[in-house]
Amino acid sequence: MALAHPPGAPARARLFALLALLCALGAGVALVAVGGGLVVVVVGAAGAALTAVGTWWVVAHRGPVRLAGGVLAVAAPVAVLVIYARADLWPTVLAAIVLWVAAVACARTALRAARPPAGMRAVAAERPRHPVLIMNPKSGGGKVGRFGLAEKGEALGARVVLLDGDVTTDVAAVARRAVAEGADLLGVAGGDGTQARVAEVAVEYGLPFLVISAGTRNHFAMDLGLDREDPVRCLDALADGEELSVDLGSVGGRAFVNTASFGVYAEVVQRPEYRDAKADSALNALPDLLRGDAGRTLDATADGKTRLEAQQALLISNNPYSSPDPTAVGARRSRLDLGVLGVVGLRVDNAAQAAHIALRGARGTGLRILTSRQVVIGSEAESIPVAVDGEPLTLPTPVTCSIRPGALRVRVPRDRPGAPTAGPPMEWRDVLALALNRLW
Repeated sequence: MALAHPPGAPARARLFALLALLCALGAGVALVAVGGGLVVVVVGAAGAALTAVGTWWVVAHRGPVRLAGGVLAVAAPVAVLVIYARADLWPTVLAAIVLWVAAVACARTALRAARPPAGMRAVAAERPRHPVLIMNPKSGGGKVGRFGLAEKGEALGARVVLLDGDVTTDVAAVARRAVAEGADLLGVAGGDGTQARVAEVAVEYGLPFLVISAGTRNHFAMDLGLDREDPVRCLDALADGEELSVDLGSVGGRAFVNTASFGVYAEVVQRPEYRDAKADSALNALPDLLRGDAGRTLDATADGKTRLEAQQALLISNNPYSSPDPTAVGARRSRLDLGVLGVVGLRVDNAAQAAHIALRGARGTGLRILTSRQVVIGSEAESIPVAVDGEPLTLPTPVTCSIRPGALRVRVPRDRPGAPTAGPPMEWRDVLALALNRLW
């Protein structure tokens, strides 16, 4: 397939593709040619599988089985290290790991050179005349006060509305009142759930929306390329900003900026004790939920044709994440303007399936990953728990999730860290084609 590419890209891509194949071959030679190479592979795979089995016993059982699972999850990787050390296999292991890491790095560089990733397009924006910033003083452990966001926002000409953290406030109503009083930009310093509620009002009135990274995790701000460590920098968008058109998710008619979770996670966050003791609450609830003694499995239909049946957990995201687990280290959305939902379905019935996922990752049995413009989730129950941007809700079934492409106008600083650009999918057949000069 012919591709548009910058000057010099074919030669650079082919060079790195060849280096990737050489390094991969070297890793294989290190394992095969050196004595004990087969032991390295078998022991490593067995250790990963046993660790996954132990983890499954921890989360899906109680009592002695959970204790045994904890011991196994710790002992398996330790045993692998001991076997490698006693058999003097460390040189082989390290050589293979270094060569494989180099192979993957070269392969990704080759694919990026062949298909340069495109980021979200920003356009120039005029300075707002009557911006209104809604701030939650308790969000993110008090970031509003700690960084002086209210004072700095007012110094830039914004009207600041401070929420009362001790009472429940309808932030959407606050935003609508601000629009009625002449606001030409709405901004929020708060968590992602609050961001979503005000973003929905901004879309309703066609106003630009300003994200201030004053929440706890700030996933939406991170994927917009904003500075999560210094929320003051987000305010620079008021004086020197540009605009991104990004998508907005919808679940049961309610907007979300990150994710809508169904099944196991949603059941856990509904529990009153969850906020005070997250880990203990989850460990107490998971065995019943995973083994079907509590909660219900879910059926989903994507775009009216692809069915996901009897799922224990479903994660619907506003554009796909780089990892099936959005909370994993490095999991991000490189773009928020692709016009599709990310869909991850999970069903694990036993330790063998858990081990299979540990070994094969996204290709493991029981894990379904796809994209869709609309997902309909059904259940035997009349209503089901949903966690929308981390906030617990209960919605009547069936629940429809959809995407509103380019609906949200987000005002961002011209000078910002920026979001990472995702490269093409890592496929070794494409690397081989590049090395053979067949992909151009």
